[in-house]
Amino acid sequence: MQQYIVYKRVSTKEQGRSGLGLEAQERDVALYLERFSPVPYEVIATFTDILSGTDNERPELAAALALARRTGAILLVSKLDRLSRKVSAVAALMEDKKVTFRVAQMPNADNFQLHIYAALAEQEREFISARTKAALAEARRRGTKLGGLRDKTMKRNAAVQANAAARAEKVSGIILPMRETGKPLREIAEHLNRAGVETARGARWQASQVKRVLDRLNAR
Repeated sequence: MQQYIVYKRVSTKEQGRSGLGLEAQERDVALYLERFSPVPYEVIATFTDILSGTDNERPELAAALALARRTGAILLVSKLDRLSRKVSAVAALMEDKKVTFRVAQMPNADNFQLHIYAALAEQEREFISARTKAALAEARRRGTKLGGLRDKTMKRNAAVQANAAARAEKVSGIILPMRETGKPLREIAEHLNRAGVETARGARWQASQVKRVLDRLNAR
């Protein structure tokens, strides 16, 4: 019988956000167990860390890993960043011979693919941060006064635009070559889905979303 240890992590800020709350993580895990796990299976323990924005301690993850090493059970998480947002931490877990983990949202991904995904996600976060800072600096140079309600909205919009630009750049290496060879939008969307690439909201690609990314890339 395949044994699992489920680990969930949420910050106080993330609890209400779609795709990051505990209920969403529970749905992902349940879907993995129902459709992708060998049967029969057993969940022998569940651990949950709820952290503040500045708290990096994860006692429940430490306990989950300790149990995984003792029992040989697979550590199962909803998304890769629930384990860590740092590629170095993910790589260290991959090298731990006593720990095996699976990611519900990428049920067929091997360690190499997970490592690449972690590295890309880390680069994306760094790029988004840099773009957001650049957008705010440009707003200040134009004389925009930051700090009020209107300014908070402008700051949020700048962050949204920077995020969208970063995600467009991330998939440009797939979308642009296919489009240049005449591939239709629907086929490009299907290729992204087969490759396990998610949209900004963690959903499957549609032709309309590919079109929006192309419009953004062409407007650079």
